[in-house]
Amino acid sequence: MLKIEIYTKKTCPYCHQAKDFLNKKGVAFQEISIDNSKIKRQEMIERAGSKTVPQIFINDKPIGGYDDLLSLDNQKKLNTFGL
Repeated sequence: MLKIEIYTKKTCPYCHQAKDFLNKKGVAFQEISIDNSKIKRQEMIERAGSKTVPQIFINDKPIGGYDDLLSLDNQKKLNTFGL
């Protein structure tokens, strides 16, 4: 089964765009807000190696942010994940 996780902040426009993109594709995902959690923010940094949001993981593999998600879609590489 496909597992998608997105680390987000409320004020991040790219986070909203990434969620809208996945919703339009009809794909379920788990949103992990780092707004009020230093622990979740640190977890994201350790997993992704980056401090920026969104950070998107597909089947526990870090793919980057919203631009990276679009790039994979444009290259038809999201198909390898079943999207």
